[in-house]
Amino acid sequence: MAHPSALCTLCRQLVLFSFRLWANGNVGKKVVKGPPSKVKTKGAKSNPEDDESIASSDEEFAEERERKIHQEDESSDEEEAETAQEKRLRLAKTYLEEIEREEKDRAEFEEGVVTKRLQDEYLEEKGRLRKTVANNYTGHAEPFLLRCKDQKSSITCLCLSSDGKFAYSGSKDGTVVKWSLNERSKLKVIKGKRKGTEGIKYVRCLALSTDGKFLAVGDSGSKDIKIYSGNDLTHIKNFQGHRGVVSGLVFRRDTYMLYSASEDRSVKVWNLDDMAYVESMFGHQNGITSIDALSRERAITSGGFDGTIRVWKIVEESQLIFNGHSGSIDAVKLINEENFFSCGDDGQLCVWGSMKKKPLCSVPEAHGRDESNGRPTWISSIATLLNTDLVASGSRDGLIRLWKCGEAFRSLTQLMEIKVCGFVNALAFTPDGSSLVAGIGQEHRLGRWWRIPEAKNCIVVIPLMKKNST
Repeated sequence: MAHPSALCTLCRQLVLFSFRLWANGNVGKKVVKGPPSKVKTKGAKSNPEDDESIASSDEEFAEERERKIHQEDESSDEEEAETAQEKRLRLAKTYLEEIEREEKDRAEFEEGVVTKRLQDEYLEEKGRLRKTVANNYTGHAEPFLLRCKDQKSSITCLCLSSDGKFAYSGSKDGTVVKWSLNERSKLKVIKGKRKGTEGIKYVRCLALSTDGKFLAVGDSGSKDIKIYSGNDLTHIKNFQGHRGVVSGLVFRRDTYMLYSASEDRSVKVWNLDDMAYVESMFGHQNGITSIDALSRERAITSGGFDGTIRVWKIVEESQLIFNGHSGSIDAVKLINEENFFSCGDDGQLCVWGSMKKKPLCSVPEAHGRDESNGRPTWISSIATLLNTDLVASGSRDGLIRLWKCGEAFRSLTQLMEIKVCGFVNALAFTPDGSSLVAGIGQEHRLGRWWRIPEAKNCIVVIPLMKKNST
């Protein structure tokens, strides 16, 4: 029996395939699939005469996707009564009807909305979807706080469910809390380690699988990755192998493939279908500070004081290297499959493209200067609204800033400021862009160099206001 997430992925790929046929005027024609390509793909190489450009990898990604579609088609031959093509069209038709029902349930149903949704899914699959939504945001409503008496220390990290209904927060005291954003309430708690008890000593990072089945927790006290049920937070398994603190975790979308990054300078791949270790990758010259991934079989990492961002091609066992910051690169987030956003202790925000080794644009001193030492304010967290031109950044200057990425991501313009008190240690947009969720602490998530005693260790949910919104 195929895994539910695999079936979901297959169904979506079938619809995208049908959409490509429709776009080319081939709907209704008999399609004959040949054998998969036997040409071995290689990692994209840069032109030695051009120190900034990187060769295109579109063909390589297309071949990889078609190969996977072909493999999944072969493995799903369960009904002998219908051909593979008939089954493909039947599943595509079912999915189209489901999309049409969903769209009709919305307040406004526009002609052609189903076609547009399919086109957006196709572009997202290719990593080229870019919605211009930033100009629609006009301000924000009154933020509300989520606090838990068990989570007494600074919030260090958070993650959201794919439907935006739930949030998970981790703190310095090792406590993990599951929240209902709709009900504004606490649902489940994993208490941190206390004297004479087992548990997590310090939560450094969190990651939730797309379907919410697994929650991965990076425990700085044991250097382990602890796997819990995303539903009731029951413990499932510990992954051991990193020799340094686990500094970043992310699931590849619609899969149970987990990528982990560590201060031991390695990236490891884990398969939660089999609850097993897969492989390790090396290249960073300093401890890795963060990791991110989307649908492609790739991960992106920031290398702290080695001053590099690296895109890891898992299948090809190769990597692309990007340089730009003057200090430690503390966080990197994907905007889409081709562009990404970074920040660091040099106070600089950078937007990147996968085809250039240098940033497409940067904003120095994005949060001003620190009055205590005269240096650019250390940016402690960033967030991106996937496949759009909206990003956010947070620091300890009392402000969360929202930014608009310009045409072709070659500019970054501030949209608004949101006042908060404390260190903004984590940020995340809800998938629909209706709210921004922030993890606030009295201390920086990485240490205790400063303290803001008037701040509250809590989750702050900021409803965002759009044009024509009620």
